[in-house]
Amino acid sequence: MKDVAAAAAAERVARESYGRLVARLAWQWRDLAAAEDALAEAFAAALRHWPEQGVPEAPEAWLAAAAQRRLLHHARHTRLTQDPRVTALLDDAELEAPEREAVPDARLQLMFVCAHPAIAANVHAPLMLQAVLGLDAKVIASAFLVSPTAMAQRLVRGKARIRDAGLRFEAPEARELPARLAAVLEAIYAAYTLGRHTLDSPADDLREEALFLARLTTQLLPGQAEAWGLLALLLHAEARRGAQFDAAGRFVPLQAQDPAGWRGDLIQEAESALWTAAGLRQPGPFQIEAAIQSAHAQRRATGQTPWRAIAQLYAVLVEHHANLGARVGQAVALAEAGEADAALALLDALPPEAARYAPFWVARAHVLGLIGGPGRQAALQRAIGLTDDPRLRDFLVAQLP
Repeated sequence: MKDVAAAAAAERVARESYGRLVARLAWQWRDLAAAEDALAEAFAAALRHWPEQGVPEAPEAWLAAAAQRRLLHHARHTRLTQDPRVTALLDDAELEAPEREAVPDARLQLMFVCAHPAIAANVHAPLMLQAVLGLDAKVIASAFLVSPTAMAQRLVRGKARIRDAGLRFEAPEARELPARLAAVLEAIYAAYTLGRHTLDSPADDLREEALFLARLTTQLLPGQAEAWGLLALLLHAEARRGAQFDAAGRFVPLQAQDPAGWRGDLIQEAESALWTAAGLRQPGPFQIEAAIQSAHAQRRATGQTPWRAIAQLYAVLVEHHANLGARVGQAVALAEAGEADAALALLDALPPEAARYAPFWVARAHVLGLIGGPGRQAALQRAIGLTDDPRLRDFLVAQLP
């Protein structure tokens, strides 16, 4: 039983603390790969020692100290221990549990570091999700619609670039932040989305972390409209979280949700953020997506969803910032606005990678159901096969004839 308890404690600390510890170690030692390796060895040591010695009172501090010792050992072999900046890292104060209030700011700084222009742009957001938020390549891959192998290779290449170029983990200057902001916002949005589609309790933490980082970003860069747009988007999504499942735990699609179950305080905060963004006159995709969610929120007051307006907003989004999710959303909005044939044509025109995207098949089944054409059952079966969330899968299975 002690072994089981120790393993459970290590797993819990890994979920809750990995990102903070990596951010702290990478920032101190200016070496992301070394920080990850050292932390991996620290977790391995925990699994060896905790079953015999018991779980320490401050497990996060224990892991930080073990990782620090590993990094110092490596430093000795590379003749770095003569540098007082290195030896100072093992001051007793550094081995104490980190202050929780100060860590998120350091993590946001590390996210901006991961957006360094010398690193390939398609690595920026995935690297933040792995190095700062502690997600693995398989989970990250699902957010970017690529295979786990491709994502793992992308991350390895990105870290090799950091190492080979000798990039130091220095905080970017204030003038550099706006150019790196888009990648940071993409990572925060991906983190919330991944949390939304995951069942276990850490998912809630991930969504809360994403919301915290979104709010923090608006404080850091209050003159950047897209930061406010992302915050508005996440707040609208969070406002409806409690209505996504009924009392029996069954999934409830947006159109079937009772708006009375949506949180008015979060909707109000979202609308305020969206107005702030609009006042800055810097249009961008997150603001358009937030406007779409704002239109959905109107049903709370009017009882009606303005599908025609939503379809028009999606058209603007697709025109300037086309991606697979936006194009699928546009098709669904058109179908709900009474143009199911046009919606099906949009879905038919999507690129081959849409076949790996579960929402595409859900949308296709819905549109075919409205038209009454063949293929609805096959589309549902494809959607079911691509859906990981068992609650959503059960909902889709129930739609089969």
